[in-house]
Amino acid sequence: MRGPKMTKLREEAAQAAGRARKELIAVLPIVVALFVLSHNRREWFPGLSHEVRIITAVLLVGLGWMIARDLGRAFAPQLLGRLGPEAAATLGFTIRLVALVILVLVALRLAGLPPQTLAFGGAAAAVVIGLAAQQTLGNLFAGTVMLTARPFRVGERVRFQGGNLAGQLEGTVVSLGLMYVELSDGANRVVVPNSAALAAAVTPLRDVDAVDFEARLRAGTRPSDVQRLLDDHVSVATRGRPHIALERVDDDEVVVRITCTPVDPDEGWLLADEVIAAVNRVTREELTAEHAVTRTAEHRVVRVGDGSGGE
Repeated sequence: MRGPKMTKLREEAAQAAGRARKELIAVLPIVVALFVLSHNRREWFPGLSHEVRIITAVLLVGLGWMIARDLGRAFAPQLLGRLGPEAAATLGFTIRLVALVILVLVALRLAGLPPQTLAFGGAAAAVVIGLAAQQTLGNLFAGTVMLTARPFRVGERVRFQGGNLAGQLEGTVVSLGLMYVELSDGANRVVVPNSAALAAAVTPLRDVDAVDFEARLRAGTRPSDVQRLLDDHVSVATRGRPHIALERVDDDEVVVRITCTPVDPDEGWLLADEVIAAVNRVTREELTAEHAVTRTAEHRVVRVGDGSGGE
């Protein structure tokens, strides 16, 4: 996510973080007061010691939810600056969850639950959760390691090989979260669990420039004709199907953008030649001789169809 949307998201996160810090400053003295009240309940309320203990624990759980929420919001700008929006949201939720669990345990202790019971219950819960969510926890820890070590970044093209993968995977990293790495290879998207990505050998690949230019076709030319001829006459292996996007329709021309990326970086020039030849076929086969196609690429304009060309 880039541009104005990302800027707005950062501004909103910064504003929410400012409010969260103010709330934390206001709530923390109340939490301290609850601890003091619980510690001195027998002296201050001799006949209501048990009731005061329960009320204190309940209030602490409520305040704990507020503290956990504000902690997640307070760290949001830093997380958003280092991670993507999805990963930042996931990690923020994890921070809130851990803080809430800790405060609930403290509240249970204030309510009079013995430490041995808390320890035994916590250990049993940890074993059950660990067995039930072994894969999830493995992906979570692997994602934390990768987000910290940064073996690759969003936007880089990489190849995963070995580990738990059957063969190899290659693509551009479009998302790096706490659970999965998402790769894009043209029209296809592959989601790789973080544990598999961390165990695999990662090879950075050279970025390949796409063949990307704008074609202006006279009215009456159909973008589907260009798409069909690209499918039929482009023999160079590409990442996904060559893409035709309609830019605009004027009174006397149809403007389309043609984009395709070679698998082999060294075949970019050959792919460009084949794409241009396919566009020329549209002019010769689908249109009459007086129609023309103009191509804009690298500040050049070439007219095809009437046998003339010019700078």
